[in-house]
Formats: sequence, C-alpha cells, structure tokens
Amino acid sequence: MFLVSDSRGDTARQLVRAAAVQFEGVRYRTVLRANVRTLKRVQSIVGEAQRSKAVIFYTLVNEDARREMRRCARQAQVSCVDILGPAFSALHHLFHRKRGHTPGLLYALDREQIDRMDAIDYTLKHDDGQRPHELSRADVVVVGVSRASKSTTCFYLASAGVRAANVPLVAGLDPPEELFEVPSRKVVGLRVEVSRLLAVRGARAFNLRLGERDPYIDRQAVVREVAAANRLMDDNGWRSVDVSYLAVEEIAREVMRLAHGGSDRTPA
Repeated sequence: MFLVSDSRGDTARQLVRAAAVQFEGVRYRTVLRANVRTLKRVQSIVGEAQRSKAVIFYTLVNEDARREMRRCARQAQVSCVDILGPAFSALHHLFHRKRGHTPGLLYALDREQIDRMDAIDYTLKHDDGQRPHELSRADVVVVGVSRASKSTTCFYLASAGVRAANVPLVAGLDPPEELFEVPSRKVVGLRVEVSRLLAVRGARAFNLRLGERDPYIDRQAVVREVAAANRLMDDNGWRSVDVSYLAVEEIAREVMRLAHGGSDRTPA
C-alpha cells in the first residue's frame, strides 16, 4: 500500500492502520511518500505503485495534484482511495464555501503535540545507547556514567518536544562509533561527584543485593570510572554540567542551554 501525502502522511497512516487491523492475520507493507506537491511526483508514484501492484491511499489538498492522481491511476489501472475527498464534499455542502488548498495545515495546528509525541517515541527507542545508528536524528545526545540521571533528563526533555538520546559511558568499553560522528555541540556530558554517585548507586545496589566489592559501588573502581568518563568528555570537546545536586528540571534546562544556546522548547 502506498500512502501519499502533501504533508507528513499521518492522516493516511492512521486511517489505513485503523482499517487494516480488522483483517487479522494478513501481512502487508506500507510505503510512505510524503510532501508530494508536484504533478511529476504524482506521476512517478503511480508508476511505482503499478510496478508493485499496490493500492494507493492519498491525502492531497491541491486540486491539480488530486486530479492528476485520479487521471494517472485510471490510466495505469492502479486502485486508489481518495481519503479526504468525501469529507471535502460533505463540508463544502455544509459550510457553503470553497475550501483552501494549503498542505500541512493540520500539522501546523497540532505541531506542538505532534512534536512532543515524536520526541517521546524517539527517546524511548534511543534510551541507554539503543539504536546508535540513529543518533544523528537527535536534537541532543546526553552521555555519562550509570546513575548520572541520563534517562530521566532525556524523558523530561522529550516531554517538551526535544528528541533526546542518551549513551552510557561504561568503564572498559568504547562508546559506539556513531557517537563520535554527532556534532560535538549536540553532545552534553553529565558529570557527577564520586561521593554523590556512590550514594545514588548504593540504594540500587541494595535492591540488587550487590556485594561491597562489586565494581558498581567499589569506591576506587567508581573513581576510575568517573575519571575516564570526564576525560572522554574533555578529549572530544563535549560540553558538560555537574548534576551532583541538581533537580532533573535544572539539568534539562542546562543541557539545552549548552546544546543549543537556549531554545523555545527548553522546559520551563
């Protein structure tokens, strides 16, 4: 199924998903073609769908593009579904006025909420070093040792629409190569005092029943771990913030200040 939109394609995606879920056990593949705003692009997509023997579901508001979609699909004998068409017709009769032809208005109307949901989804999928090959899509990448408030900071940022990923700096292990490909201005390190880190880890160690000599809470091992993490931040020019005694909202605010020099999405 080809989902064709002159904006992001969220409407087509949700409608097709709502319909397809009624066909239990059927496997299918969707191909999204977003920001389709030229007749040439419409023609190309119909050709793709014809070769793939696919059905096209489209949400186009430009009348020329809609007309071209119908013409090309009819000529190529490709099944297509005009998702917005019936709604346009019904609303035209209800409101007694012509509609506009501006793509992306729904996204503009709900942009803040959409961005927030997108950020939360991204942060969930990129917590604790997951999917390092997608770090380039992050607005900010937070690094630090275990229990330095990386995850809580990232989820706080995500609630404000910031795509935040975090990568742990583990003693004896090299961070993923993709981390070093991220512009240094987008990477922020969280530093923490050894005594404070030991206090935070102590509670977790008790629940996990770790011994006093476990490297996770052994003072000398933690000193080396923190020193190595701080050295890595310095060597790569990553700006950092001491989070030892900061609340999560304070950490988030400082992270965004360091990463972007201030942002209208920075949590208040």
